[in-house]
Amino acid sequence: MSKRLVITGLGATTPIGGDVPTLWTNALAGTPGARTLEYDWVEKYQLPVTFAAEVAVEPAEVLSRPETKRMDRSTQLGMVASREAWADAGFGSANPEEGGVDPLRFAVSFATGIGGVWTLLNAWDTLREKGPRRVMPMTVPMLMPNGAAGAISLAFGARAGARTSVSACASGVESLVLAMDLLRSGQVDVVLAGGTEGSIHPLPLAAFGNMQALSRRNDDPAAASRPYDVDRDGFVMGEGAGVLVIETEEHAAARGARVYAELAGGAVTADAHHITAPDPEGLGATRAINQALASASAAPTDVTHVNAHATSTPKGDIPEYTAMKAAFGEHTDSICVSATKSQTGHLLGAAGAVESVLTVKALADRKAPVTINLDNQDPEIPLDVVTGTPRELGDGDQVAICSSFGFGGHNAVAAFRTV
Repeated sequence: MSKRLVITGLGATTPIGGDVPTLWTNALAGTPGARTLEYDWVEKYQLPVTFAAEVAVEPAEVLSRPETKRMDRSTQLGMVASREAWADAGFGSANPEEGGVDPLRFAVSFATGIGGVWTLLNAWDTLREKGPRRVMPMTVPMLMPNGAAGAISLAFGARAGARTSVSACASGVESLVLAMDLLRSGQVDVVLAGGTEGSIHPLPLAAFGNMQALSRRNDDPAAASRPYDVDRDGFVMGEGAGVLVIETEEHAAARGARVYAELAGGAVTADAHHITAPDPEGLGATRAINQALASASAAPTDVTHVNAHATSTPKGDIPEYTAMKAAFGEHTDSICVSATKSQTGHLLGAAGAVESVLTVKALADRKAPVTINLDNQDPEIPLDVVTGTPRELGDGDQVAICSSFGFGGHNAVAAFRTV
């Protein structure tokens, strides 16, 4: 537990930027990522929701054609973000040994909420229409949820483990907590951690829509994701990936790496309340926050910024506030909150990873990104939400947390500290 862990590389591909610099610029500017979907299948299936937040840069523009043909969209997105993070960390070559990393002490911890849904459902269509002989031999490794972790470990030569967290919308942050545990245990020196999702497909859209989970603002997609607003009516489906290179401080110092922030702590809990609805009292979320701070050796009053889960669902936003109030008490009023799903949409298994990238950037640049579409804040959620312009975080040591909660009652919180 005494090992100090630092973040040395960041990567992302999102609806508001195909790399971290663009993502960060647009997050500070308040750029909406949701757009009307221009596909024949939207009308063919008469979907109740006709918009989503697709990535700004198609993975085929970054990856080679052979790579895209052998990877599901979710893996493609994860690979794009991983390559950026690896290069950003200063390793250069994809060969870990050339970058001074022992492959046997280098692991991948990658997450997804759904996995290769496009591969699975396209293969089912092929089977029904053309028969079993036409189903691609690569179907199974492309559709399996651990496909991204496996492909990334192969690409970068990580031999200490290729772990996959599948905990719905908590998956991305849970991958960071797993990475933290691996590093603190002394098993590894470096972990490539993150999450990916590429599920903007008619079936998930129809299913989430029928759950009444998605916003129905078909006439105004850019304004559809409205965390904390009294007129919020559901989340916006998004896609993308976020990746962090996490190392022990000793390993990073030995190679002279630039450090963004410290991964100071993290925790995972479960509500055991309902398969989709959060505990209305936020008890599991409260425990996750408290345990994350304890593992960071931080007090609630050390926290200055929260990148909140804040999906924009009528039922989801209030329990998160309840949990924050229980964990932070009166200090809640002093914490500036960013709800960046208002811009990116909800990236499901990648959400917490991308939001962790934004949290790290907030600490490194001392600025909290803005929340958009908050025109009339719900009086039941009296948080200090950053709107309009970015919030300066000021000087001195600070702690920020990123919270993610998912169907199944999953709660995951990561705590970061300035360096």
